[in-house]
Amino acid sequence: MRTTASYDLFPDAPSERAIARARWLAREGRIADAEQAYRGVLATHPDLKACWAECFELLRREHRAEDALRLAEGAVGHFGLTPFPLTLQGAALIELGRYREALAALEQALERDPDLALAWHELGLAAYRIGDPNRALLALDRAFGLEPHTETLRLRGRILRDAGRYQAAEVAFEGAAQAAEHGEQRELAEHEILATRRFAFYAPRRPDDLSSAERWFAETGMVVLAPDPGPVPPSDDALVQAFLEVTHDSGWRFGQVVVAGPALPVWSTLAQGLSAPQVERTALDPGACPLIVAPRPQPADTAWSTLTGAVVEHAAGLVFVLEHPTDPSVTSGADVIGVLTDGDVRRSRMPNTAHALAESQHPAARFTGRRLRPAR
Repeated sequence: MRTTASYDLFPDAPSERAIARARWLAREGRIADAEQAYRGVLATHPDLKACWAECFELLRREHRAEDALRLAEGAVGHFGLTPFPLTLQGAALIELGRYREALAALEQALERDPDLALAWHELGLAAYRIGDPNRALLALDRAFGLEPHTETLRLRGRILRDAGRYQAAEVAFEGAAQAAEHGEQRELAEHEILATRRFAFYAPRRPDDLSSAERWFAETGMVVLAPDPGPVPPSDDALVQAFLEVTHDSGWRFGQVVVAGPALPVWSTLAQGLSAPQVERTALDPGACPLIVAPRPQPADTAWSTLTGAVVEHAAGLVFVLEHPTDPSVTSGADVIGVLTDGDVRRSRMPNTAHALAESQHPAARFTGRRLRPAR
């Protein structure tokens, strides 16, 4: 939870002007230039706490925990053992996994200023990381009481969700969405709301009790056709037959099968089973309710993003891939996947169409709200 720079640290107009360029560079993704700009401001305006915080946040977001700790130590050198630099130090130690030291630094900060919301938030994060959810929730309640902030509510929601308290978690995420100060924060909170509803689909089990495929659906909204352990990895034919069965049982109708990537023999089987023509990517027709198919996601291919983006933009059709890497952070655009892979190797799994059908009908599935029949 990277929130250090999100808190109100006595901003004033001169400080806003001094760090405006660094902020712009950070928003543009020019990380090295942004860091250089922040450090330049610190060299001339070392009393600007907002600049220390935002430079720290930049390093933290880039997973440069050692550099973040050195920056925090620089803040201690400038401000002394005061609450703000001690909080930065504690936050850096959290990212390094040195949780006991982090708690000690944050407790020192709060001894000096018990009303510093940022320190309470980071204390909550540290307690969460060491497996003390009760202490974490108490700290976050204190942080939110001092300074209502969407990131504090998001962290509270994650803790409650991990405990299987899905309804309470959803309330926290809804509060985070309402408290959001900009679109990105709101989108993140809304994503967590949908994920929580999908996790609740498996109640009373907690997230840690779910299988990898169940957790995948809960986190992404993508349906996995082959989730059950099996003796061998599923073949292309087995995955296509499973997709056809789910399609039939769901009442989906596709007007065309749009092939992205290599043309596999199994796509002809799929097109015949759907009674839909197989076409090249250039023949995409959103009105026909297209089914985009590929062996696996192709995020490096601009045509892939165009195809998957058209499905979302027109709210019509699906994207089906035979296999998908297990990293949920991969931006794939897929809606239904055959089987998860470890590296480039398919897991040994068997299709479970009844389970896939239940997930596909969930109101928070990735493709909920799309038209899944041709418009004409």
